[in-house]
Amino acid sequence: MSLELHPHTPSPQFDEEEKASPSSSSSSSASSPAAEDARPFLRRSASAAGGGGRSRRRRTVSEPSLRPLPSHTSRGRSFRRDVGHAAAETFLLTRLAITLLRYLGVGYRWITKFLALICYATLLTPGFLQVGYYYFFSSQVRRSIIYGDRPRNRLDLYLPTKVDCSKPVVAFVTGGAWIIGYKAWGALLGRRLAERGIIVACIDYRNFPQGTISDMVEDASQGISFVCNNIGSYGGDPNRIYLIGQSAGAHIAACTILDQAIKECGERECTSWSVSQIKAYFGISGGACDLSYQYLFLVSCRSDGFKLAYFRYNMLELIDHFHSRGLYRSIFLSIMEGEQNLWRCSPEILVQDSSIKHAISLLPHVILFHGTSDQSIPSTASKKFVDTLHSVGAKVDIVLFEGKTHTDLFLQDPLRGGKDELLEHIAAVIYGGVAAAHAYISVAPLPRRLVPEFMLQLARKISPF
Repeated sequence: MSLELHPHTPSPQFDEEEKASPSSSSSSSASSPAAEDARPFLRRSASAAGGGGRSRRRRTVSEPSLRPLPSHTSRGRSFRRDVGHAAAETFLLTRLAITLLRYLGVGYRWITKFLALICYATLLTPGFLQVGYYYFFSSQVRRSIIYGDRPRNRLDLYLPTKVDCSKPVVAFVTGGAWIIGYKAWGALLGRRLAERGIIVACIDYRNFPQGTISDMVEDASQGISFVCNNIGSYGGDPNRIYLIGQSAGAHIAACTILDQAIKECGERECTSWSVSQIKAYFGISGGACDLSYQYLFLVSCRSDGFKLAYFRYNMLELIDHFHSRGLYRSIFLSIMEGEQNLWRCSPEILVQDSSIKHAISLLPHVILFHGTSDQSIPSTASKKFVDTLHSVGAKVDIVLFEGKTHTDLFLQDPLRGGKDELLEHIAAVIYGGVAAAHAYISVAPLPRRLVPEFMLQLARKISPF
């Protein structure tokens, strides 16, 4: 595999049901229409916005949730509890799948992709079983920690074996096409980073049809808020927090930090966390640009009639791309809250709005990772996003992995064992350089192979992603 680090040159154009205080943002009830329009992900309901003088019931932090990690001889987890939790999680996923089927109806595209997904998962089952055992039975994993009062407001914590000092922290937003995202998908990443002395918080969030993009961004923001305000109780360093998003999770995470920066620039805006607490944002095979790139030509059109027509034509082309891959047009538009709302959930477009230029200066260092053979979201999407961020003065870099697909970086390569270049890049940024990161990587056990090579190659060929 060849790896390229591109210094950018602009182009022409969170098992226990542990309760903790949900960190929620409060906003001013008196805001101008212009300020309201500048906050694209504010919820429309009064309860979500904290309006009407009503105060939310808050949970108090319980001592058990803040106790030190139990020793191997006193971990206090019964086999019955673990099995019960696994059954509850399985029931949740099954119920959501049935609900989604009612939206999908009968169609050969999604059925074909679903069958490919079953074959893909079957081939990777040897690795999934081992990672699943670690997830449910390891004393280093704290599952389903409550961070908010909405459905699926839970996160998993992956803790290093030795927490003898404050550790750097990663908040991770999983992918899943905005439909099948789940916190457990980050188990392998959480394990590998924890072995390197990094605490990982995998944030769960409402998927479609439980929620739309605004709900996903709201949940991600609350999850990040919990991490920023409570991670010190788990041995994390609140001054060294990093954000990672993968695939659709990269889009959600990008929307979240941009939305937070816009809020912080608003008048009398109170927030429970700050963008300045995020030291860097890593986007893995992200799709933020795919939503926005087609809209770029729109801003230069002077005729309103041509402007709308051109907007519809290019966005429909993009929607057709997702439609051909099994994410039907009607579902995609429902997730994004309608065609006319697409620009509001497109970070590449929002950063070019001159009215929020002060928010851009608040953004953390952005580092995008992408495989050049990614067919789900082409690497050109990340390149164009980098160009746009650079043009507005943001600090941004991109790392391209030659010949890697959409799932290679996040699944196949870690399941292969041995050296993981993606994690080494992330660790180097977190620890402040390759040499410093090597000191932590060298003491971590060399990851062993979890899936035979021929099964990985077959899975790669039939992957629906």
